[in-house]
Formats: sequence, structure tokens, C-alpha cells
Amino acid sequence: MLNLRNNQPEMTPRPKLIIFIILLLSPLFITSCYKENDVIPDTYIDFYISLDDVAFLELNAIGGSVTISSSTNNFGTRAAGYDNNGIIVYRASEDEFYAYDRTCPHDFVTNNKSVKINIVDVLFAECPDCKTRYALPNNGTPSSGVGRYPLKNYKTAFTGLIVHVWNY
Repeated sequence: MLNLRNNQPEMTPRPKLIIFIILLLSPLFITSCYKENDVIPDTYIDFYISLDDVAFLELNAIGGSVTISSSTNNFGTRAAGYDNNGIIVYRASEDEFYAYDRTCPHDFVTNNKSVKINIVDVLFAECPDCKTRYALPNNGTPSSGVGRYPLKNYKTAFTGLIVHVWNY
């Protein structure tokens, strides 16, 4: 299109091209934001929990949680978490479970230490070194203390009686 004032071509926006570029770049922004807060190195996690197993009775109630380690039900290294610290599995609702690595992200980032956090009540886990409390119902975000990074989260799926926890 020609602009009549100065005989210059008029720039018209190309909405389809702009939308395409935004859609193409948005996964990069989302991934980079997620990885910025994921300070604990990746380790292979893949195990199944049966809610009728007596070792996991706490998970039958909303707000219940259990700690899993490599020796739990012979899961081995698939449930060890980073540096063999283990995993916390928390039941958030009737059909939603969260799984967190038990390694304190604050101590890992600031002191290069692998400190195992512990469940202190139905809502929180706490680091024995830095005393940061992590809210289990809120994706493992720090609720008090010096920590600013959330706990490393793992994927979960629930199929009525079985909870699958994995990351790859």
C-alpha cells in the first residue's frame, strides 16, 4: 500500500506472522521461567504407590503425606530423589497428589549442601539446617525462613487406587 503523503510504502502489521512468532517463542519463556526456580539437579524418578498398601495409609486422607526412599517397597533408585534424600508425596485433594524432592533448595544453592527436609505437620516440611518451612499444599513454596526457591516438584497421576510419580 502506498502512503500518498510521501510516496513511501505504508507498513501494515501482519497479524498471522506476529501470532506465529509469539506462539513459537512462548514455550521458551515458560521453560526458562520454570527452570530458574528448579535448582535441584534432575534425577530419574518413576514409581507407583498403591493406596491400599499399609505403608501408604496416610495418603488415604486429604492432607496426608508420606516420605518415600530407595528402601521403601523395594523401589530402589527410582524413588531415591536427589542425593538419595527421598521424596515427599502429599495428597492435596480427592484426586490430586503432589510429589517433592526432600532436598532443601536453599542449602543446595547457598552452601552447596544436600540437606534432607522433614515433614513437620500436615501442611509443612522444614529444613533442619536453615529452618525454611515449605508449604506442601502450595507446590512446596517457602512459607517462612530464609529460603526463596520452592521444593523440586515431580509429576503425579492418580487412577483411583494408584499414584504414579515420575519426572521423565
